[in-house]
Amino acid sequence: MRPYHQVPIQECGEPLVVIPLAMFAVESPHPYEKLGAPYGEHSPYFLRQSVVESLITAQNHLQLLRPGWRIQIFDAYRPVAVQQFMVNYSFAEAVRNRGLIAANLSATQRQEIWQEVYQIWAEPSLDINTPPPHSTGAAVDVTLVDENGAIVNMGSPIDEMSERSLPNYYANSEQQDAQQYHANRLLLRDVMEKADFKRNPREWWHFSIGDQMWAWLHNQTNPGQNLVARYGRLI
Repeated sequence: MRPYHQVPIQECGEPLVVIPLAMFAVESPHPYEKLGAPYGEHSPYFLRQSVVESLITAQNHLQLLRPGWRIQIFDAYRPVAVQQFMVNYSFAEAVRNRGLIAANLSATQRQEIWQEVYQIWAEPSLDINTPPPHSTGAAVDVTLVDENGAIVNMGSPIDEMSERSLPNYYANSEQQDAQQYHANRLLLRDVMEKADFKRNPREWWHFSIGDQMWAWLHNQTNPGQNLVARYGRLI
């Protein structure tokens, strides 16, 4: 259970709507669909209506700062079935990257790998009180694309299971290009926060509005507010 799961949910009933992709950049085919993730009746490019409106606000703000640049949407709405698929996939990849075989893992090895997976991935919980953020239609994974259509280098890819995923990983680094990576991450954060998104403290690419994590982050900096989540799990 994550700290933000303590935040109550008062579902507002706002519908999922399709993101107007012409305004943004997207990866095609979608990275998780390409792996076989079971999205069902909705594509990955859906969000709650107000969240889409806020994403458009963020894109408009980016245009003021960097004409020709676009927000690239990596992933948005994610049913719990997709969350489970990607958690299992990431576990299998972590096992493979270590040169191990899943059937031969010791209990300690298995636990260590699952801990690593859950540093990045939310548990695919079906409990209505602890929904994975993306299953609410209120969370989106994004990066930036420049005026030439090139993905802006953030110093690590989305979903990487390493310390480099931490938003401020490069803040005080002396590594070559570290300060540029950090500046790029700050630009992404600034345009998203301008539209009231909050960033996941552990992932430079993950932003949300109206879910439990968003409310919890607001309450951490404004203890007197006691905001609740307005979006719960959809499927």
